[in-house]
Amino acid sequence: MKIVIIGGGPAGMMAAIAAATFSKNEVIILEKMPMLGKKLLITGKGRCNITSSLDMEEFIKNTPGNGKFLYSSFKTFTNKDIIKMLEEEGLKVKEERGNRVFPITDKALDVQKCFIERLKKLKVKIMYNTKVEKILTNKTKKSEIEKSEEEKVYAVKTNKEIIECDKVIVATGGKSYPLTGSTGDGYEMLKKLGHTITNLRPSLVPLEIYDSKICKELQGLSLKNVKIKLLDKEKILYEDFGEMIFTHYGVSGPIILSSTSHIVRYKEIENKMKNKSITLSIDLKPALTYEKLEARILRDFEEFKNKQFKNSLNKLLPQKLIPSVIEKSQINQEKKVNEITKEERKRFIKTLKNFELQIKTFRPIEEAIITSGGVSIKEINPKTMQSKLVNGLYLAGEIIDVDAYTGGFNLQIAYSTGYVAGINCIKD
Repeated sequence: MKIVIIGGGPAGMMAAIAAATFSKNEVIILEKMPMLGKKLLITGKGRCNITSSLDMEEFIKNTPGNGKFLYSSFKTFTNKDIIKMLEEEGLKVKEERGNRVFPITDKALDVQKCFIERLKKLKVKIMYNTKVEKILTNKTKKSEIEKSEEEKVYAVKTNKEIIECDKVIVATGGKSYPLTGSTGDGYEMLKKLGHTITNLRPSLVPLEIYDSKICKELQGLSLKNVKIKLLDKEKILYEDFGEMIFTHYGVSGPIILSSTSHIVRYKEIENKMKNKSITLSIDLKPALTYEKLEARILRDFEEFKNKQFKNSLNKLLPQKLIPSVIEKSQINQEKKVNEITKEERKRFIKTLKNFELQIKTFRPIEEAIITSGGVSIKEINPKTMQSKLVNGLYLAGEIIDVDAYTGGFNLQIAYSTGYVAGINCIKD
């Protein structure tokens, strides 16, 4: 058989490795970029968060976008399997906080090299700068196929030639980070074959806020060990604890990115943001209860009782954050500490435990780490990754309507679905 894989990202490369490992068939990767795995190189800030060390059952819990569909894939190719493959190619890994697994070298390039090395050993043919324009089926040959006849792939049309083949695996990625080659081509190809594409939206993406003054004041400030809540008025949509960062347009960082993977599915979310009903509440001191925080502040106030309020908070907060917190607490910053009333102190504590920002919108899909939405899971066999509509057509990775939180889960989805597509496409 001849197997064509469209897309040379993590899912496409893994599909090729699986297909070539278990058969003597000809395996070809068609990649429209001049290199493989470009998106892999930018994951984990260039370090590549390979996977998570959590139990595979936990991967489903960390995949709010149709996680149960991946049960079979996660069982077939696990986090231990990808680590084993990399170690066989000479790359050791390490585990960091939050169960994140990275290459010991801290270089995504070394992960990419392992994949390329394995593809070379397996004699997988790679055609670079090759854009697939259309997947051809027996229906393409004839104006109509007989009702009894199944629609089946027979070739792909590229910008250079028509390549006849027996099986096609589509692993073109989503619409996020278009400079890596993920420009949504795969959606159009599959739509023409009758597949349903669910609503495409940004996921694992920063958030914009309405208050441009705070953006200007806090840009670049990173907060560790804070607790966030995203609320629709009083209703809690998402809670998390960890690290975040302020940007020139709003907020980003691990807990913010993960929150978007969750709230993107919330009904009418974009309209609710426009109507200013979505609030980000930050607990700046989550380790302290209200009472313990009050005791701590009373000690600080006693120590700095003759100072101006604005000069008394250096022990409590990062310097950059002080003006914004004071403004939100509505206390005169020039006031002496010993003149602050009990009511003002309580208001200040409330601000520390509930620093609120109004969410304006998601950043554009081009800035998202992954795309939420894609080919409907109802049209894909979860055990084989074969299309239920077209025989010989398989799908892998971000093109499918599945997405997860940050922490290596999305890359594992790519490896697992790629592997399952690869081992199943070689079966008649």
